[in-house]
Amino acid sequence: MKRIESLKRLIILQLSLIGLLVHTGVYAYFWFKEYYPYLKYHGHANFYFRGHVLIILIYFVLLLFFASTYGVLKIGYLKPIDVFISEFFSLLLANVLSYFQISLMANWVVMVRPIAAAMVIQTVFSIVWVYVCNTCYFRVFPPRELLIVYGERPIDDIVAKFESRKEKYKIVNGINISEGIESVRKEIGKDYGAVVLPAADRNHLLKYCYSRSVRVYMMPKISDVLVKGATQLHLFDTPIYLTREYALKIEQRIAKRAIDLICSLLLLVIASPFMLVTAIAIKLYDGGPVFYKQIRCTLGQREFYIMKFRSMRVDAEKDGVARLASKNDSRITPIGRFIRATRIDELPQLLNILKGDMSFIGPRPERPEIIAQYLEDMPEFAFRMKVKAGLAGYAQVYGKYNTTPYDKLKLDLTYIEQYSVWLDLKLMLLTLKILIKPESTEGVDGTQITAARKK
Repeated sequence: MKRIESLKRLIILQLSLIGLLVHTGVYAYFWFKEYYPYLKYHGHANFYFRGHVLIILIYFVLLLFFASTYGVLKIGYLKPIDVFISEFFSLLLANVLSYFQISLMANWVVMVRPIAAAMVIQTVFSIVWVYVCNTCYFRVFPPRELLIVYGERPIDDIVAKFESRKEKYKIVNGINISEGIESVRKEIGKDYGAVVLPAADRNHLLKYCYSRSVRVYMMPKISDVLVKGATQLHLFDTPIYLTREYALKIEQRIAKRAIDLICSLLLLVIASPFMLVTAIAIKLYDGGPVFYKQIRCTLGQREFYIMKFRSMRVDAEKDGVARLASKNDSRITPIGRFIRATRIDELPQLLNILKGDMSFIGPRPERPEIIAQYLEDMPEFAFRMKVKAGLAGYAQVYGKYNTTPYDKLKLDLTYIEQYSVWLDLKLMLLTLKILIKPESTEGVDGTQITAARKK
């Protein structure tokens, strides 16, 4: 089993490296064909062999960095469409930065056509390469056979999640822990690719699986997330885990606020033409107000008015009941459907960030009424308000609009407990990716008013 997993990893790395080298080769072609002759003709550069190697190596390192950040190296792990989107944004950012690098070398804005042509060729190759890689990978490595160990709680949701990736997982059996530890251990001893353990009563079984080198999947409890984010201390001759009484250190709060101010100001300048066009379109459609203000909660459950472009009818909540958007919600206007899908409706929240009510990255702010409903069944939901609410967040990148409140809480707590400035920057980059993923804006069922699932 270990040999097969090592082989898998080796194949993934080799396929990813081949793809990156081809993309770098395309860039190198346009460097030698178009950009270097231009720079040399105008007297801006006269490179020897090592100079050319450095230019191409810089591009390769940039592409490798963005590919690693976006998940291009996760062939067989992510869905093919996710790998392609990741590769597209990696190429886009690497090409944009390389274009500015060449422009700086020329002391002027150079022609866009060659880098645009390179991007087109690289994108076409990516489509073909991702398809070929995934097809070959799953033909060589069939779905992993799973044994699900479950307890008193329903497992329908867990089963549905694994079955949504049929190319990667195959549930072949399940056993209730009430049948006894010995029966479960005997079942685990059979030749399964992995075991899914329940959150409760897993201590003995986890150690049993570990001792026999059995792969284990677990859905973490909230306490697991808190422990995972704890700081390990070496004060004595035994490990000690520390969970602090506050979420962010003072230096982290200062750095986070500085990033918020810089990024929000830059984006306001860049997005202002789109915001103006959106405002005019909303006003012309039905003559109603352009902006939609709503009370939300941020750090410490403090209430503030969040700003959005209005995407629904003026009388969307005429009954006074707070509810999330549902699938195919009739209250959403045609313009609203577009700006919600492209996230343009969120742009006015840059003003909330400047004011200090929100941060660029953090748990999405919820309405007080919806928070009150969640807190009745899940008091721990208040934990996500240990930091400022965010324009984008961990739960938005790795979850969906209709992800359950409990799962959103675990995702947001992962962000809070493992916070770093690099994590903020990484989530900003990954937010670009979810803008074009339709499932990230998928609404709740029409009978729901919150994301909580009916029992």
